[in-house]
Amino acid sequence: MNVYTTDKIRNVCLLGHGGSGKTSLVEAMAYLSGITSRMGKTTDGNTVSDYGKEEQKRQFSISTSVVPIEWEGHKINILDTPGYFDFVGEVEEALSAAGAAIIVVNGKAGIEVGTLKAWEMCEKYKLPRFIYVSNMDVDNASFRQVVEDMTGLFGKKLAPFNLPIRENEKFVGYVNVITETGNRWQGKEVVPCEVPEYNKANLQICRDALMEAVAETSEEMMERFFNGETFSEAEIRAALRTNVCDGSIVPMTMGSNTLCQGVFTLLDDIVKYMPSPENREVAGINMKTNEIYHADYDFAKAKSAYIWKTIVDPFIGKYSLIKVNSGVLKTDDLIYNVDKDIEEKIGKLYVLQGNKPMEVGELHAGDIGALAKLTAARTGNSLSTKNTTIKFGKWEISTPYTYMRYKAKNKGDIDKISQALQKITHEDLTVKVVNDSENRQLLLYGMGDQHLEIIASRLKNEYKVEIELDKPKVAYRETIRKTSDVEAKHKKQSGGHGQYGHVKMRFSASGDLETPFVFEQEVVGGAVPKNYFPAVEKGLQDSVQRGPLAAYPVVGVKAVLYDGSYHPVDSSEMAFKMATIQAFKKGFMEAGPVLLEPIASVKVTVPDSFTGDIMGDLNKRRGRVLGMNPTVGGKQVIEADVPMSSLYGYCTDLRSMTGGQGEYSYEFARYEQAPSDVQEKEVAARAAKVAENALEE
Repeated sequence: MNVYTTDKIRNVCLLGHGGSGKTSLVEAMAYLSGITSRMGKTTDGNTVSDYGKEEQKRQFSISTSVVPIEWEGHKINILDTPGYFDFVGEVEEALSAAGAAIIVVNGKAGIEVGTLKAWEMCEKYKLPRFIYVSNMDVDNASFRQVVEDMTGLFGKKLAPFNLPIRENEKFVGYVNVITETGNRWQGKEVVPCEVPEYNKANLQICRDALMEAVAETSEEMMERFFNGETFSEAEIRAALRTNVCDGSIVPMTMGSNTLCQGVFTLLDDIVKYMPSPENREVAGINMKTNEIYHADYDFAKAKSAYIWKTIVDPFIGKYSLIKVNSGVLKTDDLIYNVDKDIEEKIGKLYVLQGNKPMEVGELHAGDIGALAKLTAARTGNSLSTKNTTIKFGKWEISTPYTYMRYKAKNKGDIDKISQALQKITHEDLTVKVVNDSENRQLLLYGMGDQHLEIIASRLKNEYKVEIELDKPKVAYRETIRKTSDVEAKHKKQSGGHGQYGHVKMRFSASGDLETPFVFEQEVVGGAVPKNYFPAVEKGLQDSVQRGPLAAYPVVGVKAVLYDGSYHPVDSSEMAFKMATIQAFKKGFMEAGPVLLEPIASVKVTVPDSFTGDIMGDLNKRRGRVLGMNPTVGGKQVIEADVPMSSLYGYCTDLRSMTGGQGEYSYEFARYEQAPSDVQEKEVAARAAKVAENALEE
């Protein structure tokens, strides 16, 4: 692939609902630009961008892939992102590297939840964008309806650049609003034609709106517009480029991906109207001077880049995908990883075309490429030279809230699973592995149930290890509400030295649920020698790990050793520890034991129309709604305290109730006493497990 300077580069991210046609659009672009000799299909599993085994099996995108396209002397880095919400981390990574976006809307389905989320993301990151309406060859696809609906939602900034020409219900051409000319497809060629009569009224409305937008770019243009002057095509295009780059106009165009119609025009428009990196700003911190460093994709400045995505593939190896923020990266350059404090020789430079690495001699500022086998590099790391060390800020990645317990199917695979999951977490920042040692379980976090299922499938197919996903144990705690006074004696005699330990203890609630226990001693007259106090405390430490009620960790207990006895020969630390364990079990069960359940502070963000359903559902989950606050876009944030046990499966239920428009987050708040039915259920489960273990023995 050729080397391109900053002004000749366009970094474009494809966004939209799952199934809207992003991957097939990439196929059409790849075919038209000569990358492929025939177009692949997602149903056949042979597309350029969906190269992963899971993607081919499931027929939808799971990770973001880069397909650089050479067009009219320019390089367009197309970032094909997943449309399903479980893979939003991939979309956020792509947005951090993109300079503009194309929101793909299915002409038949119209505006979907993914369309709205894509728009919100573009607003958040201030990205210039196009709207591309796909599937125009389908009978009931309606470009006009999509334009009306989008304009109703987002205002007059939406401007159709092309209008469809249909004959006998077939999509046969388009009207160019800027040039006011008709165009028909004849095979692969486009030939001029008359503008159909039914298009003329709509063409005039769209043309007038465009001219108003052009006039608003300067006072001189506005004056000419009011004087009735017409603008030249060059003036219109120059003004529109300014409008598109600053986001004040969002062009709308359309086409058929499978027939490759309208895609040629789209590629032309990307080159003409979308910004090159030289029109965008990027800044970091110079770690030596502690000053802001304006990299701004300036090729004349010191080299700097950041890793926006990592690919760790068992078949193609490890690649760090980078965006060059300043300077020109060349083969065999020394690069310094600011975050890891390590300098490495980068060796070869690549651009990835899906999963196909192609060597390039250099990468200019603003370009996207890949480095192979960087030792310690991780997504989000900043790269620069050692003389000018630049650190760039990390972007926001969604927090995973859905989790399940996982176990190795084959115990011998535990280490392999751990290593494989570590690689997956390097690749996908929305995957998290947590060792919940208190409840003896390993937890796998992701963005949804489907996300976790795909991770399990990847482990099996790519890393040849299998895990079982199961409902996680809730992190209950045990404590006491009353007081008790008990004694316990550990006495054994079996030839030689015996064992003797005798303690009298009081147990009560300490009032501090942050600490497992408080130990005090009030022994007088040496009934229990001081050198056995640590053994008593060790007995308590062992006892609070698994409580007598339902085997959950114990909190908030005060234990006072006030009396006991010892034997000058048979007493030992072990004997007093065992006596304490017996005393704890007895004393705990006599002091009004209760189960505590974790309570989460939950925030649910939903459109106004769903607030009643959500509040009703939270009540069913034993939640207490605390309040409701309006937020941007006609949405409400509902705040509630909900038991953690009721949040299992909430991600799927919330999406189902809101058609995918609801989002939620939570954090642990505190422990509260569990209702009696919950406590009884857990105690019964513990008893059943004990009985089961006894039978096995």
